[in-house]
Amino acid sequence: MRYEIRVEGHLSETLAKAFPELRHVVMAGQTVLYGHVVDDAHLYGLLARCQSLGLRVVEMRPVPE
Repeated sequence: MRYEIRVEGHLSETLAKAFPELRHVVMAGQTVLYGHVVDDAHLYGLLARCQSLGLRVVEMRPVPE
């Protein structure tokens, strides 16, 4: 399933590299990480990675394929 995770602020290229399995785009004061998430464990791992990097998740949602 594809997911979109919006985080507050602009991610630097260095921080974006912490999510090699996701693409990203910066828009309107947020960074949108998006891509295929294998299962719930992968999703929780991505959220844990956001937390450990001090990123504030604004929104997370599945998106149509």
